[in-house]
Amino acid sequence: EVLAVDPDASDEAIERAYRERVKETHPDHGGSLEAFQSVRAAYEQILSGEADGTERQRADDADSDDDGGSIHPRVEYLNYEVLDDHGWHADDDDLFEKAAGAGLDDIDYGIFRVYPRESVLEAAERNDFAWPFACRGGACANCAVVVLSGELTTRVDHVLPDEMVDRGFQLACNGIPTSDELQLLYNVKHMAELEELLLPPRPFEQAHSDD
Repeated sequence: EVLAVDPDASDEAIERAYRERVKETHPDHGGSLEAFQSVRAAYEQILSGEADGTERQRADDADSDDDGGSIHPRVEYLNYEVLDDHGWHADDDDLFEKAAGAGLDDIDYGIFRVYPRESVLEAAERNDFAWPFACRGGACANCAVVVLSGELTTRVDHVLPDEMVDRGFQLACNGIPTSDELQLLYNVKHMAELEELLLPPRPFEQAHSDD
């Protein structure tokens, strides 16, 4: 009901409906956190099979580790906007150690796992975090992150110049971790070097409302 899909809808139809509803309810697009989380919960319910009684394969052991390690990359994230509040800098060697001991809210600092075929942005949303984005297609830098440790491969990137990629800038909307562990700054869209690479979320959404 939340996603407005039929009980027997295909995986592709569910995915399309979810992406549309995520755009509509995202706080960056004029929605609310409550509505955004409701869409996420409905999507997770369908994937788990609870909504229609079917079994859909999930990587529910994402947070489990054994002696052989986890197949799900571990992402340690930090909100760029809290750096000034604490007098921290992105190039501090102990940045994440300081963040871990600062008592920050989960929205600003924490750890999550990324499932197979899942982007960093999708993993953040699965954990009920409303990270910034606009196009979800590699055509803007609204979802940009700065990778400080580990490797992230961006499937589609039409906007970031090579010089910025070399400095660790990547797009969360379709960025896939290629290392077991990743440390990144998110919500970096207000960095001066990204100013000319941003899209206004709502005008972009309206321009593509018929896609």
